[in-house]
Amino acid sequence: MRLNPMLPKHRLILLRHAKSAWPAGVADRERPLANRGRKAAPVVGSYLVREKLIPDLALVSPARRAQETWKLVRRALSKKVSEVEAADIYEVSAERILDVIRAVEPGTRTLLIVGHNPGMENAASLIVSDGDADAMGRMREKFPTALAVIDLDLDGWDKIAAGTGYLERFVTPRSLG
Repeated sequence: MRLNPMLPKHRLILLRHAKSAWPAGVADRERPLANRGRKAAPVVGSYLVREKLIPDLALVSPARRAQETWKLVRRALSKKVSEVEAADIYEVSAERILDVIRAVEPGTRTLLIVGHNPGMENAASLIVSDGDADAMGRMREKFPTALAVIDLDLDGWDKIAAGTGYLERFVTPRSLG
């Protein structure tokens, strides 16, 4: 249950990278964004600014498509955001993503992770126990390039576990226009 809808102690934003290309002969880790992805990522960045969802820290997969997504999102942000290339979120399980989150300093109030499926989808499903009904339905239906905003009434990131989050919203670049 959400204790205070206005002031979550911590906010986790999970962003699945923008639409990527599949060029022949290119290793998965080196796949770039597709044209559609290069157009969608700045839309997400503008949305973060408009909705005052600016992260304090961004953990970004080392895969090229995630790095490109973050670069385009970051350009729209109104303040400098600390960022870390996080190899531990590339092609990993939801539990491993939670381990990475647990290592974040408690002073980081809003954390953004730019990663991949199935990890992003599985992590969101694992963390969220309640939330906006419409957002919950859309997230459970499909987790394309999307932004899941999860509020956590925890004293520190080290306390994150299954069922501790409230899904505040779930949006896709397409839903933003």
